[in-house]
Amino acid sequence: MFAGSFLRYLPELMQPAKLDLEKVSASNGSNLVTRLNGKLSLETVHNFIQTLRPEPAAHLVLDMSGVTFLDSAGVGALVSLFVHRRSAGKSFALAGLTQQGTAVLQVAGLAKLLPNFPTVEAALEVKG
Repeated sequence: MFAGSFLRYLPELMQPAKLDLEKVSASNGSNLVTRLNGKLSLETVHNFIQTLRPEPAAHLVLDMSGVTFLDSAGVGALVSLFVHRRSAGKSFALAGLTQQGTAVLQVAGLAKLLPNFPTVEAALEVKG
């Protein structure tokens, strides 16, 4: 009976992790809001870093409201991007973290390190 129950969920469990990055807005090249949709996890961090690391905008806001899952690899990618941008004199902020995302950052001890705002609008008001 257990095997049958497990097999029923197997196709769902084997779905490849997906993360879509959507540039929502930019103004004068100084601000960019990118909406993340999907999982920021071990399977998706490589593309996430490759796409966002070269971003030239002075202030990058990541709208995290569409992130359905965040794991330690995803947190590591956020920290890497934050450090890279800071060393290049650019700013970075997270906006709209889900309850799960907020909990993961708190457990990792990074909730106070990474600039985090309840909304994209609040994140755009504060730069630096």
